[in-house]
Formats: sequence, C-alpha cells, structure tokens
Amino acid sequence: MTAEKKTLRIIAVGSGKGGVGKSTLSANLAVALHRLGHKVGLVDADIYGPSQPRLMGSEGQKPTAEEKHLIPIMSRWGVPMLSMGHLVDPGQAIAWRGPMAGNALGQLLDAKWDGIDTLIVDLPPGTGDVQLSMISKHKPAGAIIVSTPQDLALIDATRAVSLFEQANVPLIGLVENMAGYICPHCGESSDPFGQGGAEAAAAHMGMPFLGRIPLTIAIRSASDAGLPPAAGEDSEAAPFLAVAQKLAEWLAR
Repeated sequence: MTAEKKTLRIIAVGSGKGGVGKSTLSANLAVALHRLGHKVGLVDADIYGPSQPRLMGSEGQKPTAEEKHLIPIMSRWGVPMLSMGHLVDPGQAIAWRGPMAGNALGQLLDAKWDGIDTLIVDLPPGTGDVQLSMISKHKPAGAIIVSTPQDLALIDATRAVSLFEQANVPLIGLVENMAGYICPHCGESSDPFGQGGAEAAAAHMGMPFLGRIPLTIAIRSASDAGLPPAAGEDSEAAPFLAVAQKLAEWLAR
C-alpha cells in the first residue's frame, strides 16, 4: 500500500515594485495564519534582498540539510522558514544571474517542509526571472498582491496582477499597505500616500479587496526588532489577523 503525497499549497505574495511592505505583510500573514491554527511555513524568495530573517528575528541562524534537502529553521513564532539571508553572511551581495537565482529558489521551495500544508512565499518586486521560475516549476495555488494607495504603486501592482493572470494563477485579492499614518501622540490619522486607491483598483480589476494595513511607528519598530506585530495582542496585530482570516476562508473553499 502507498500513501498519497500531500500537496503543499503555495501562496505567493507579490507586488509590481519594491518598498510597498510586501515582506512585512508576508511575515505577519504567516504568523497570523499560524495563530489561526494553520500549518504554515514561510519562504523568502527575494534572493537578492532577503529581509525575512530580520523581520522574523532569525538572523544568524543556519539551516541544516538532509538527503540534499534543506531543513527549515523554526522561528520563535512557530513558523518554519527559509531565506537566502540564512545561507549568506549579513550584508553580503548576491551577484547571481537569473538561472542561479531560480535554482536557489528551487532549493528553498523543495526543502523538507514536513507537517506544513501552506507555504507563504515572499516574492521579490517586479515580474522577472524569480517569479517566472516559481510559476513554471512550483505553480502557486493563489496570489496576493500588495500595493500602497498611490497611483504609481497601483500601476505597478496591475503588472503583477497581469503576470499571475497570464499564468492562470488564481488571484486571492489585493492588500493596501501604508494606508494612513496614525500619529502616536494624538492618534489622528492622515493619508500621505492617498486613500482608498487599492480598494478602487481591486474593484476595477474585479478582484477581492483583503484589507488595509496602516502606516504606524509601532509596526515599523516591531518589524525592525524581529517582533512581528501579528504575534501580539495589541491593535497593530488586528489588521494582519483580518487579512489572514480572509486568506483562511479562501483556503477553506
């Protein structure tokens, strides 16, 4: 008798450009899904600029290998993870051409993800070699697009949407990050990047809007310290948990 191999569902988190908070969302989405009871892992697919070791507080840790497969590092938040940042020295430049980057991504995705059924993959910005390699060899079950409210970011987010549509990857929805600045002194909200642009863009493209993540000093400080806000019990955790709940509902279909 043979047991059927369980399929690992890959959820890609992408954006058309850098600096929109995609990595922060990926880390907190993985932590929030774990809190909701899901068996989730995290892959940092940004080969040239890995940031997940800092965001997840796992800098300096090195994965081991078994039968030529990497064994993920267990973060302190209960989420196993892998990143090129775990394989190179801090600050070391990774000057690889496309095929080498694609092979590196394959090693991260083909690791021993025992006990995991959902893998959050933090993609690099844009629509280049790494994205194409993942889609062709490890087709995602779905994709989440991250954008700030400003028009320039939304133009680039549309390109990311187009890439996944062309590859027939289901679009789970769009998240608006940096959606309003909350003053830590008076609590007043302002909108340096505009307001509601991503929600309007999602409606225009006919895809679900998953929620807004505010621009707060608390989220930035916790992220820099390797303390994902989604792991806490304060107000900073709430928007990440709300997006994770919508993703959990999509996974349950």
